[in-house]
Formats: sequence, C-alpha cells, structure tokens
Amino acid sequence: MSLDKGVAYMLLASLLFAGMGVFAKLLSASMPSLEVVFFRNIFGVFLVGASLLHKPLQGDGGKPLLLFFRGFVGFLALLMFFYDIAHIPLGEAMTYSKTSPIWTAIFAAVFLHEVLSKRQWSAIILGFIGIVLITDPFGTPFDKYDILGILSGMGAALAYTSVRELKRYYDTRAIVLSFMGVGTLGPLLLMLLAPYVKIEELDFMFAKFVMPHGFMWAQIVAMGLLATLAQIYMTKAYGVTKAGIVGAVSYSNIAFSLLFGLLFLGDPFPDIIKFLGIILIVISGIMVAKR
Repeated sequence: MSLDKGVAYMLLASLLFAGMGVFAKLLSASMPSLEVVFFRNIFGVFLVGASLLHKPLQGDGGKPLLLFFRGFVGFLALLMFFYDIAHIPLGEAMTYSKTSPIWTAIFAAVFLHEVLSKRQWSAIILGFIGIVLITDPFGTPFDKYDILGILSGMGAALAYTSVRELKRYYDTRAIVLSFMGVGTLGPLLLMLLAPYVKIEELDFMFAKFVMPHGFMWAQIVAMGLLATLAQIYMTKAYGVTKAGIVGAVSYSNIAFSLLFGLLFLGDPFPDIIKFLGIILIVISGIMVAKR
C-alpha cells in the first residue's frame, strides 16, 4: 500500500517543524523570541530566493492582498508561537498552535456561513474542553502564555486556510516567500521601535536586538534550514491532498514535539490534566477534518 504523497509531505514537515522548535527554544535562552523569528525567516528568504535563480516563479498571480494576508497573519501567529516556545514546554506550545482546525471550522461557520454537522460541533466543544485543560485550570491561573497560545492557533487557522486558495494562483515558493518576507521585515521594524515602547505586556512584540555569537550561529542555521524545508513540504502537502486529510496528519507534530522536548530540552512530561487536554485537542482536530 503506497503512502499518499500529501500525507508523506505532512509527516516530514511535522518532523522538521518539531526539530525547528528545539533550536528555537535553545536560542530563546540567549535572545528574545522576536529575534528568533527574524532569523527563522531571513534564512528562508535567502534559500527560497536563491531557488528563483534556477527556476523562475510560475503561476498566474492576481491575488496580492490575499498573499499579503497569508504572510501577515502567519507572522503574527509565529511570533506568539515562538514566545510560548521560549516560556513553556515545546509540546504544549505546539498543541496550542495545532488548535487551528478547530478555529477553521468556527471561521467557516461564522464568516462563510457553512453549516456544521452535529459531529463537527461536538468536535469543537471537545476541542474547547481540551484547550481549557492544557491551561491547567486547577493548578495555575490563566496567563499570557495561554492567551498567546490560543491566538497563535487562530492565526494559523487563517493562514493555512488561505494556502489552498493561493495555490490556485501562485507557485509554492511565492506563498512561502510571502510568509517569510513579512516575517523578516516585521521583526526588523519592531526591533527598531523597541527602545520607544515601554509596555511590559508587549514584550513578545518589542525587543532589542542581541548579537549572536559562537555556537548560536550554528543553531540559527539549523533552525532556519529546518523551518524552510518544513514550510515548503507543508505547503506542498496542502497543495496536493485535501486540507482535511493533511490537517489530521499534521497532529503528528505534537507527538514529535513532546518526544523532542523530553529528549533534547529536558521538558517535563505533561501531567495527567494537560495530557488529557492534548489528547482531546488531537481527537477534536481529527474529527473536524474527517470527511
């Protein structure tokens, strides 16, 4: 039995994304998460840009606002996601970002007036219970990491939903560049504005540049390479296989992240309440994606 090409692409992308998360967490110990986002994206801009020298972009184009929208919301989601990576276990941060299918279903019902089945509404309710559980309602108060984690999932839902539509008009590399281009210029602007912004609650958006040194450069290269390859394979997956199928397979990302967190970062294994929340979110996402 052959493995569907889109499923294979998504499994590989999930593995690469988890590896990227490891290096992002290691770098966050020495530099602000905003700067980690900058290096994560600028590497990809050069790598994908270099590919254009060998093979020009293809596609009809014609959707510049949608292309920018994908890059902008993707950047905001990534910014919040990397901030969470720096402060909470990798598996938990990844789980928040993977709530995106739940939000996608809600956006479809609210903005596109799609009628959701009882199964889908049950899945959404199950997903919200899972979100509540991973915020550890019985142990710690609802904090900024929880809020940013939930918002990162919402932003990812908007970004990923736009990918399949954009694939009809643009080359995969153009879609990736829209995300990484905004993700490079955005942090530069925010770091320039950082000295003039003194709001502690916005430290995930405004931070001063810290010059990397020594082994940090190797970690930056590794993170950038893994992130770029993961982004390309993820975009390919959504382009060749139904979004629901690819979205369900993408939950392997959580398993890879939990494993890598335990092996390489010394993250604690989630307690029973958080682990139950993770399981409910995975089940919910797969139920939403099921045809």
